[in-house]
Amino acid sequence: MSATLKHPALLTDLYQLTMLGGHFALGRKSRRAVFEYFFRKLPPHAGYAIFAGLEDLLAALEHLRFHDDELDYLRSLGLFPPEFLAFLKDFRFHGDVWAAPEGSAVFPYVPLVRVDAALPEAQLVETLLLNVLNYQTLIATKAARLVEAAEGEPVIEFGLRRAQGPDGGLCGSRAAFIGGCESTSNVAAGMRWGIPVRGTHAHAWVMSFPSEREAFRAYAKVYPRAPLLLVDTYDTLRSGLPNAIAVFKDMRAAGWEGRAAIRLDSGDLARLSIEAHRMLEAAGFPDPLIVASNDLDEELVADLKRQGAKINCWGIGTKLITGGDTPALGGVYKLAAFETEAGAMRDAMKLSGNPEKTTDPGIKVPLRFLDAQGRLAGDVLFTANESLPESAARVLSPDRQFSGRKLAFAGGRRGNRC
Repeated sequence: MSATLKHPALLTDLYQLTMLGGHFALGRKSRRAVFEYFFRKLPPHAGYAIFAGLEDLLAALEHLRFHDDELDYLRSLGLFPPEFLAFLKDFRFHGDVWAAPEGSAVFPYVPLVRVDAALPEAQLVETLLLNVLNYQTLIATKAARLVEAAEGEPVIEFGLRRAQGPDGGLCGSRAAFIGGCESTSNVAAGMRWGIPVRGTHAHAWVMSFPSEREAFRAYAKVYPRAPLLLVDTYDTLRSGLPNAIAVFKDMRAAGWEGRAAIRLDSGDLARLSIEAHRMLEAAGFPDPLIVASNDLDEELVADLKRQGAKINCWGIGTKLITGGDTPALGGVYKLAAFETEAGAMRDAMKLSGNPEKTTDPGIKVPLRFLDAQGRLAGDVLFTANESLPESAARVLSPDRQFSGRKLAFAGGRRGNRC
């Protein structure tokens, strides 16, 4: 389930509950409905998004129920009759969820999740679904862009201290890993999801010793296998690096055969990394590990690469865990079809004076096509009862149904996958 969310039923907007109450009162609690989740716009300068959050969503749906204290709270609002609260006591999500595989590259207007359930169930989960998927997809997308900018060099996520609360920190670490980050500083995320954890010491460690060299020596003594020394507490080139090199030399004289490793957290990172690399190699430490941090994003990473920086590992915090220049992904959850009183399914379409908010009617099946070289050619939407045109099959090779992962629930438990 979501990192800190033990009781997801009340993680919703009040109007979801008032609509649920309305469906119950009007005898529509068993009426079928199909909703689709998609987004309309990519984050700025992004040509794709990375879908994330699905497993957290499914776990939350499995645990979706109203506990006694939650029912007591709803009763205190004076909005809902006793018979509706009794219905909520036994409420479980029994619907089917079709979704793109987590970690997929995805694009605007393509349905990424389809929820097929009784109308009250499908409506209630809207806020929960949007909360989980929008944030994690945003962070996974940001991580993928950072990894792309790093050109194959490892990216470490360490944004926990700047995240939007504990749940954002945990889910953000998970999403960043899905997006391609090599590891995280977040120990709780490491334990929960098996993400590799990385870290070194802070400036406070150095400042707590009489001298910088004593601080480095003490840290290397405690963690002799692979000490990573933060060298910019006082003066990177005149103090930090000479002291780090002295400690590495002492360790080597004692039989250590590890790789010299430093972190830069301030200043002109291109110039400092180039000079640090030169000094370390001149001291007999080839191919040093040089980790850089300091409010980086993909634009700065790409710029440092263009400047010839000798950085070979990137620590990204604030601009990753918060989404940087994009505070939210505008994913939406819209009704695609519903069951009429006569029992037939009717397509639904939202009309708007704003054309981009008008939805395509009916249940849609996205198919992903690859070109002859196996590269993505595009996603095409078909209606659920439509066959793939033969002409398209001749021109392009259909990969598979993008929504071909079905996760069904029965009795509140996750069912089979296909």
